[in-house]
Amino acid sequence: MPITPLAFVLTLGVLIVVHEFGHYKVARWCGVKVLRFSVGFGRVLWRRVSRDGVEFTLAMIPLGGYVRMLDSREGEVPADQAPQAFDRQPLRRRVAIVAAGPLANLLLAVLLYAGAGWIGNLEAEPVLAAPTAGSLAEGAGLQAGDRVQAVSVGEDDWQTARSINDVRRALAQAVLDRQSVQLAVEDAQGGHRRVVVLQVGQLGGAELDGPLIRRIGIGNAFSEPVLGRLEAGGPAERAGLHEGDRVLTVDGRPVADAQSLREMIRAAGAHAPGSMQWLVERQGQRLSIAVTPRRVEDREAGVTLGRIDAYVGRAPATVMVRLGPVEGLQQAFAQTWDTAWTSLRMLGRMVVGQASLKQLSGPLTIADYAGQSIQMGLVPYLVFLAMISVSLGVLNLLPLPMLDGGHLIYYVFEGVTGHPVPDHWQAWLQRGGAIVLLLMMSIALSNDVARLLGL
Repeated sequence: MPITPLAFVLTLGVLIVVHEFGHYKVARWCGVKVLRFSVGFGRVLWRRVSRDGVEFTLAMIPLGGYVRMLDSREGEVPADQAPQAFDRQPLRRRVAIVAAGPLANLLLAVLLYAGAGWIGNLEAEPVLAAPTAGSLAEGAGLQAGDRVQAVSVGEDDWQTARSINDVRRALAQAVLDRQSVQLAVEDAQGGHRRVVVLQVGQLGGAELDGPLIRRIGIGNAFSEPVLGRLEAGGPAERAGLHEGDRVLTVDGRPVADAQSLREMIRAAGAHAPGSMQWLVERQGQRLSIAVTPRRVEDREAGVTLGRIDAYVGRAPATVMVRLGPVEGLQQAFAQTWDTAWTSLRMLGRMVVGQASLKQLSGPLTIADYAGQSIQMGLVPYLVFLAMISVSLGVLNLLPLPMLDGGHLIYYVFEGVTGHPVPDHWQAWLQRGGAIVLLLMMSIALSNDVARLLGL
C-alpha cells in the first residue's frame, strides 16, 4: 500500500480518536451513559464491548466518528437510567461534553507542537535575504547576508535569534502589539555590528500576511543565487542554463542572493518579451547567457510576472533548534493560538469574498500533504498533524447546526431564554447546516481535483 493512503488513514485516525475521546471522557465524568464509541461510519469492521457496556467499533468509512450517549430524544430510557441520559443533564454539563471534542483537538495540537520543539528541528539560520525594494528593511540599511544575533519587541526585551523563525515570530508579535522591532545584526563577514529599528507597529496591519511581509521587507532566509532543477522545455533550459549555475549579474546588475534574482525575473514579466543578459559561473568558468522569461498573468494580484521554469536558490544553511520543557510548551500554546486565529480569519475572508474559495482543501490534499510530511521525518509530520488538528478543532466550533459549534449555539439560546430551541427550528437549522457543509465539502473536493490535475 502506498505511503500516502497509509499516512492519510493514520492522520485521520489519530484526529478522530482524540476528538471523540474528548466527548467520551467528559461524558463519563459527568455521569452520562455512553452506548457506542465509533471511529468511522458505515459497515462495522471490528467491534468490542467493554465490561461497563460501551460498544467500541471501527467502521469502513474513516472520515469521522461519533459517541452515542443515552438520550430520551432518540429512544425510550428506563426510569432507573434517566439520570444518566444526556438530555437530562444540567446545561453546564451538556456544554462541557459538546465542547470537549474540539478542545481535545486543540490540546493535541499543543502537545504535538511542544513535542516537535522538544525533539528539535532543522531551521534556517537567521541570515536575511535581500530586502524588498521600498520596504522598512531596505530603508533601515539591511542587506542580503546580514545575520541577526538577537531580536527585541519594544525597547529592552532582547532574545537570542537562533533561526529565521525567531525573527518572524518577533515580527508577528510586533504587528499584533503595534510595537517596533529591534534587530542586533552583523554583516556576512561578521563585522559592521549595529542595532536596526523597524517601526513595524506603524504599518497598521492586523497580522503578518504576505503584503505586510513585503512592506517590512524580511521574508525568506538567505539563499545563494544558484539554479536548481530546470523544467524540460522551459525558458531556462532553452537558454542553455544548467543546474548548479551561479548567477553573478543580470543586465550588469550584481545579484546578491536568490531573492534578488527571483525579483528580477518576476519584474521582467511586466515588460514586453525581451532577453535578459545573465553572467553565470559554471565549473570555474564565466558565461554570458541571454535568458527570455515567459510572461504569466497573476489574476488575483492583477499583475504580469516573469517565469523561467527553474528552481532558483540553494537550500539555506540550517541549525538544529531544540526547546526546553517550559519554552516548548509556551511556544506550542502560541503556535496553536496563531494557527487557530489565522484559520478563523481566513474563513471569515472567504465568507465576505476577500479571499478565494480555492484555498479550501479537502481529503485528497490532506492525504498528499500527510504523505509528503511523513517522508520528511517525525518532526515535520508532528507539525503537520498539529496544524490539521487545530483546523479540525476550529471547524467543529463553527456555528453550524451539524457541528459541535451549532449545538453550543443552541445552548447559548437556552441559557439566555431559559428554554431549549424549539424542535421545528432545529429541524430547519439542521437542513440548512447540512446544505452548507455539503457545499463546503464539494468546493474542497473540486479544489483537490483541480490541484491534482494542475488546473
